[in-house]
Amino acid sequence: MPEKLSVTQRDDFGKGAARRIRRDDKIPAVLYGHGTEPLHLTLPGHETALAARNSNALLELVLPDGDSHLALLKDIQRHPLSRLITHLDLILVRRGEKVEVDIPVVLIGEPSAPAIAVVDSQHLTLSVDALKVPEQIEIDVEEKEEGFQLFAGDVVLPEGAELVTDAETLVVAVQIPRVEEEPEDEETAESEDAEGSEEESTEE
Repeated sequence: MPEKLSVTQRDDFGKGAARRIRRDDKIPAVLYGHGTEPLHLTLPGHETALAARNSNALLELVLPDGDSHLALLKDIQRHPLSRLITHLDLILVRRGEKVEVDIPVVLIGEPSAPAIAVVDSQHLTLSVDALKVPEQIEIDVEEKEEGFQLFAGDVVLPEGAELVTDAETLVVAVQIPRVEEEPEDEETAESEDAEGSEEESTEE
């Protein structure tokens, strides 16, 4: 189900206008898609931040006149320090249509020790119903042993979803970490060489 948000249309733009919006605990956004003119909106801050925890959240944007639009989060801009949302790009969707979205990969379980699971592809691109976008793709690595590999074409997808990512893309591999020996400290090596030379000189 889409997250319903009460929004307003705005006609003031620029950095100053955006700062004023954020001071009121609201978020500036732009909605575009299907060949329509971009619609500049102001969204409620707290409710939008909660919805945006899902990077592919489906939103129902309700305007004061009762008109509403279905939209997917396309891009989230955040402040580099506070990580608060500063702007949203939204894409207009329609019921029944399919959209391409990047879905995060999440591992479930732990491989057989001492092996670890390495995620090679953090996301998979899927074509899915706009109203049925999954939050994540779960991959079970419980008790998997070294050498286990899972490619995109072998991932079990949600019903109705189609894989857009190349089927030969490696998603997860289970392997034993290789511990590299640290190079010998030069000063220690020189000291040992010097000690060795002194011993040789004494023996002579």
